[in-house]
Amino acid sequence: MRITISGKNIDVTQGLKDTIYEKLGKLDKYFTPETEAIVTLSVEKNRQKIEVTVPIKGSVIRAEQVSDDMYVSIDLVQEIIERQMRKHKTRLVNRYRGGGNFQQAFIELETEEPEEIRIVRSKKFAMKPMDPEEACIQMELSGHNFFVFRNAETDDVNVVYKRKGNTYGLIEPEY
Repeated sequence: MRITISGKNIDVTQGLKDTIYEKLGKLDKYFTPETEAIVTLSVEKNRQKIEVTVPIKGSVIRAEQVSDDMYVSIDLVQEIIERQMRKHKTRLVNRYRGGGNFQQAFIELETEEPEEIRIVRSKKFAMKPMDPEEACIQMELSGHNFFVFRNAETDDVNVVYKRKGNTYGLIEPEY
């Protein structure tokens, strides 16, 4: 597996690089050699953040971890990536697809039963046309961290959501 490391507001030292190669190198036994992992380290105030993205055939395995210590974040993100790959592998095996970027030995290992996806509540509501700013206000009033609405300009169904740092995101369909 090839690992690409970059830093935002941080000097990526050789010690950090060595730790990343050591921890994420443990994932080599699961992925083919041409698989690329993109690692981004960043520091915002006292928050040490690591983001790892592994694009694989038909999907992306991504993990993000924040802590006071970058080395702790690296340890935690490696565990998250491993857990996500096991879930992804189980889905692949269950769907009888090809193994994609996984090594054959990993695919042939015994798989655990996938967690059952259960929808426990369904809700219907009328969607009046509004602009994204009004949707953000409605979302705040409802106390949720997302809000589905019909965009008055495009007449498409959109979603606004609350992001970290008291900002908002807008999801628009692409046809």
